[in-house]
Amino acid sequence: MIKVAFICVHNSCRSQMAEALGKLLASDVFESYSAGTELRPQINQDAVRIIEERYGVDMNLTQKSKLLSDIPSVDIVITMGCNVQCPTLPCKYREDWGLEDPSGKDDQTFLFTAEKIEEKIIDLKQRIQDGTIAL
Repeated sequence: MIKVAFICVHNSCRSQMAEALGKLLASDVFESYSAGTELRPQINQDAVRIIEERYGVDMNLTQKSKLLSDIPSVDIVITMGCNVQCPTLPCKYREDWGLEDPSGKDDQTFLFTAEKIEEKIIDLKQRIQDGTIAL
């Protein structure tokens, strides 16, 4: 099965949301992982709350902050739109989703980010199924 890594520096918010939504919405097409170059003691709790309220997934139970070295080799790397230098990871295909970090912002911003990630996960799944992304 195709493996997709959602990566950013801290692996605490956007990449974690993408991992959760990838597992929820596209596990029949690809395996989802998230990682970063720095660990955080816990996932952003606003992200956890929004994902649980909107999608019924409790990221505190199923996910934790991980380093790039903690995940298997992947086929596709999605960077989330790091304002600093995005991490790199060997892969067959890479794209950047250009999402702003909602950390420290209001619930509407988190919900907007979650819904953008949902749209992008569904689009990625479709492009993989269509063969638009050549691996």
